[in-house]
Amino acid sequence: MASGRLVLILGCFGQLSAINVSIPSEELELEDRLLRVLARLRLEEEFNTLLVYGNECFFHSLLRHLVIPTVMVASGSTDFDWNFSSSTLILSCDPEADREANPVTLMRLQRSRRLIFLQDGVPSCESICNKYSLKEQHNVAMVKANFDQTDIIYSCRFFQKPNHREVHFFAGQPIYIENFRNMNGAEIRSVPDLLTPRAMIYRDKKSGEVQILGYLANVVNTYAEKVNAKMRIENATKLGVKKANLLDILHGTQKDILDIGMALVSSLQFENMDFITYPYLLTGYCLMIPVPAKLPYNQVYSMIVDPLVLCIIFVLFCLFSILIVYTQNLSWRHLTLANVLLNDKSLRGLLGQSFPFPPNPSKHLKLIIFILCFASVMITTMYESYLQSYFTQPPSEPYIRSFRDIANFSIKLALSRLEANILTSTSTTNFSEIGKDHLLIYENWTEYLILRDSFNKSLIFPVSVDRWHCYDEQQKLFAQPVFYLSDLCFSQLMFFSLPVRRYLPHRHLFEEHMMRQHELGLVMFWKSRSFYDMVHLGLASMKDYSQKRQTAVSLLLDDISWILKIYSVAIGISICCFILEVSGCMKLWERLWRCRRLRSQ
Repeated sequence: MASGRLVLILGCFGQLSAINVSIPSEELELEDRLLRVLARLRLEEEFNTLLVYGNECFFHSLLRHLVIPTVMVASGSTDFDWNFSSSTLILSCDPEADREANPVTLMRLQRSRRLIFLQDGVPSCESICNKYSLKEQHNVAMVKANFDQTDIIYSCRFFQKPNHREVHFFAGQPIYIENFRNMNGAEIRSVPDLLTPRAMIYRDKKSGEVQILGYLANVVNTYAEKVNAKMRIENATKLGVKKANLLDILHGTQKDILDIGMALVSSLQFENMDFITYPYLLTGYCLMIPVPAKLPYNQVYSMIVDPLVLCIIFVLFCLFSILIVYTQNLSWRHLTLANVLLNDKSLRGLLGQSFPFPPNPSKHLKLIIFILCFASVMITTMYESYLQSYFTQPPSEPYIRSFRDIANFSIKLALSRLEANILTSTSTTNFSEIGKDHLLIYENWTEYLILRDSFNKSLIFPVSVDRWHCYDEQQKLFAQPVFYLSDLCFSQLMFFSLPVRRYLPHRHLFEEHMMRQHELGLVMFWKSRSFYDMVHLGLASMKDYSQKRQTAVSLLLDDISWILKIYSVAIGISICCFILEVSGCMKLWERLWRCRRLRSQ
């Protein structure tokens, strides 16, 4: 039994020795070195997915030692969109193994690190680096078949000459670097939309060079300085137009004519983030409405007369009249409609005038008269305060409170064709509430902007909150504000991003730079300086566009004309009643009324 076990053990050892003999020691050494390379790469930057391009090669033999999810693409291109959120390391069996054609996969894996295995007789490292740089892929390193003997990794360096460097594995040098931290004077192509105050072009008097200023241009200029690049402002004719607008710049980035466009794309226009950056601005898109005109003085009296308050005063007048009539004789005998509606004590008391006090009044009558005097003080004080404040600062005409209210005013909403198309395509509910008869659409974008910048009070304009801050700063120089920013917004949370090339390799550095400028408060500072920069460049005027109302030193007769007319009519009616009473007509009328009642009985 023991001898049988010994034979079995010896047989197993024989099989293991046969396996080890079948694998050459050189391959074992190379395999061990490559596993060390992968371990080092994982320490430098964590990866949890492997993507292997090419047919069976030496990289496939490493997979049995790695407990990592692996995707193997023997055809050279994926037939699905790469939507894994994990960090990926790409291994290629040879320089021609990676023939990826899926645009989504290309963009998601553009910044992923690539390790290429070079067999004997392959092209030079310089040509391989050039090939990958044309595909906008720059994190590339290569190992040759004799890596176990040389320990040399060939790493591409995009902005250096030669375009690759030999990195010794044990020298402690980084295998992959961020190539775009220093672009060594490489050009960044751009075209501004020249919309103030985002991007304003001018020629520097000292250097004679064309410069661009503005809170949008500044973030691109400072980024170019940070990465040691040179801004190249392309001519708009390269885009096929004389003056580029937002759509032209978008087309330029989509055709790879431009790297970064100096324009802002709203979230209402684009949902695909491939051609736009991380949001640069978060703002609202609201209406700037002309400040309503002040009411003329002759309408102040009608403003302070509220129908509900008048009804309450009339009810108080009737109650006081009834109480006074009853408490004088403690009887309802004299309670008639004439004594209630024409009670002079109650009327003059509420108007704050004096009236004859009855002799030997009761305690109840004294209390009623006290309450009547208190009510008269409150009413006269209230209306006197209204008159004095409104004569000092007259109230304004009605404000527009909703989008539907625009139909009740003679004013129209002016906007460009581009804005109208965007609001129509997004099916904005607020925009659909405005009738077509109250829309004024301008085909010429420049004409529309000139009209808005001139503070035309006959129109309403949509404006972003950031642009409004510049208008608000300009209106501080006016005698009185012309427009105000209403709370009527098409969107209170709208993102603005910059258009960029789809495969811009340093997009992540630019987006990081944008967020840093926000953290430091530079974007807010640039926006606060916008109006002064415009004045300095002669693009904004300090002219007062407000039409100050010519107010008289004192009230004119015309201001109280209708009050005098009502007063004259009331005096005329009083005189007629007095004449009828003196002439005895009232007594004759009472006799006729009594005779008629007796006949009817």
